Amino acid sequence: MTWWSVVRFLHVLGAALWVGGQLTVSLVVLPLARRLLDEQRRGQVLTAVGRRFGLLTVALFLPVQLATGVAIAWHKGVTWASLAEPGYGRILAAKLLLFCAVMVAAALHGWASGTARPRLARAMAVASLVGSLGVVLLATALPAT
Repeated sequence: MTWWSVVRFLHVLGAALWVGGQLTVSLVVLPLARRLLDEQRRGQVLTAVGRRFGLLTVALFLPVQLATGVAIAWHKGVTWASLAEPGYGRILAAKLLLFCAVMVAAALHGWASGTARPRLARAMAVASLVGSLGVVLLATALPAT
């Protein structure tokens, strides 16, 4: 096992925790909260879950993803110009663009949730989840180099 294996592991682990957390909240926590809790308690629980997930995202997920992603790209010799090349470069560029869009959607979801805009919050949550799955799909499509 090399240092770069650990870096890749941390990158994949961060992605798994982010997407897994989104799926867990969407497929497990929300349906149970809707079924088992009254409206007031549901709002309190979901607000607390959202705040905790947001805090973990900003304090842990984003720094790990950014640091390991930059390190992996540097290790693989990725340059700005190489992002326009067919294969690895274009797939990585698409992954990076989609990742940025996901982060914007997640931030908008947090803002909309905090300012009582439930329809926008839900739309941004769905966009963030779908986009996150797209990021994982693009990551699996990156050719081995």
